[in-house]
Amino acid sequence: MPTYLTPGVYVEEVQSGARPIEGVGTAVAAFVGLAGNGPFHTPTLVANWDQYTRQFGGFTEGTYLAHAVYGYFANGGGAAYVVRIGGAAEDASAPVAGGDRRRGTTAAQPAELGGFLVTARPGVSGVSVEVADADGEKPPADRFKVLVHRGGQVVETYDVSTRKNVKGYLVAQARASQLIEVTEEQGAAQTRPANQTVTLADAPAAPAATAPGSGGSGEVARLDPAEYVGDAGARTGFAGLESIDEITMVAVPDLMSAYQRGAVDAEGVRTVQLAVLSHCEQMGDRVAILDAPPGLSAQQMRTWRNDEAGYDSRYATLYYPWVRVFDPALGRNTTVPPSGHIAGVWARSDAERGVHKAPANEVIRGAVDLEIRLSKGEQDLLNPIGVNCVRAFPGRGVRIWGARTLSSDPAWRYLNVRRLFNYLEESILLGTQWVVFEPNDDRLWASIRRNITAFLSEEWRRGALFGRTADEAFYVKCDRDNNPQESIDQGRVVCEIGVSPVKPAEFVVFRLAQFSDSTSLVDE
Repeated sequence: MPTYLTPGVYVEEVQSGARPIEGVGTAVAAFVGLAGNGPFHTPTLVANWDQYTRQFGGFTEGTYLAHAVYGYFANGGGAAYVVRIGGAAEDASAPVAGGDRRRGTTAAQPAELGGFLVTARPGVSGVSVEVADADGEKPPADRFKVLVHRGGQVVETYDVSTRKNVKGYLVAQARASQLIEVTEEQGAAQTRPANQTVTLADAPAAPAATAPGSGGSGEVARLDPAEYVGDAGARTGFAGLESIDEITMVAVPDLMSAYQRGAVDAEGVRTVQLAVLSHCEQMGDRVAILDAPPGLSAQQMRTWRNDEAGYDSRYATLYYPWVRVFDPALGRNTTVPPSGHIAGVWARSDAERGVHKAPANEVIRGAVDLEIRLSKGEQDLLNPIGVNCVRAFPGRGVRIWGARTLSSDPAWRYLNVRRLFNYLEESILLGTQWVVFEPNDDRLWASIRRNITAFLSEEWRRGALFGRTADEAFYVKCDRDNNPQESIDQGRVVCEIGVSPVKPAEFVVFRLAQFSDSTSLVDE
């Protein structure tokens, strides 16, 4: 409280007590797959298709990542994170510098710099690396600068460190480079290299007609499921997505392209999909969009779902069949997994109607046909087991015709309920951070009730909650009943919130009856 010593008029700004809770974003996708260019393993943010092509290149025959991202943006998607894995096949007879497991980077002769191995990226030539002192008068002993020269000019500059636990670690910084790759030399200590300039051996380019993950000899390189799972310490694969809170959906479209080529077997597909589910369940704020293998009939799909993909998760969905789109790389229509297009439809539905609206009965933009056209009877086999079918209707286009999760729990059967709770939980979590370390008393509890009630009332008015009145739609309880003295002594505040989500009208029944309005004749 301010102290007043001189007579006069004073103006103070005081808190009104109302701290509005703002809704978080609901439609930010993450894609993990194969691309022709771009940084490996590091999640990269792209806001539109042009940014994606500049970072990762365009459509590549035999891969689906570009189609998924293009379908995402075409259907209304906004920002997305892309994680590139794999690459063209390695020469099996040649050792890989530093134990790099990336598929398809034919290793050039590395240059050793202070326990680090530096190589040119595939197809890159005429590159030299200069080690120089870090900026400043007395920089730390572990700090230095790496300048990448090409064509007589410095094209990339990095302020780096030899320490693994800092942001500027050399290996981590070099992942953003388009010209060089840096790995740790096994069995060597990583130290600050002497100031010098070394010319890197030119790295041979991968054959142009070879898709990532396949060798030029026709052999198919194995794609380790561990590349999808990633490393938590190095922030790669799914583990690299853990630090990005705004992601709400995850897709792995090239898992099936690897399966088609034999780079991943059926057990590998199951391993990766279970890893996606584990990631989404652990994070608790995102949903996995899974693809089924291509070429399955409805009966085969039912068998695959029950036997091989018997997942039970309220944080995952499964869509079938694949969709047909135009492929500029081939100059004709091709069949691709639907996950990228589905993610875009989710984003469009959220923007137009809200996250509480089931993202179904929506047109898939860019889909010209389906791999297989399902009948109502065939969908009868799949809908009860959580397979969301994509159907083609005469005069109505290709539409999503299902909105279920893979959960066996009826409370979490519908996708929009899961995503609505993700939205509410994250919004309340971020909107109440001010509560921490506040005096734990009745005034705090009343403030919590007031702010959360205002937020949920607005969601009810938007149609996200079921009830004729706000009292029917939700309740917020934060008082002495659920905050006894024992809880206060432990430094805890407990607020109980109950909401009644809207459920989709999945089965619409019109009952028609025949009746007669004629009056009976009475004998006079």
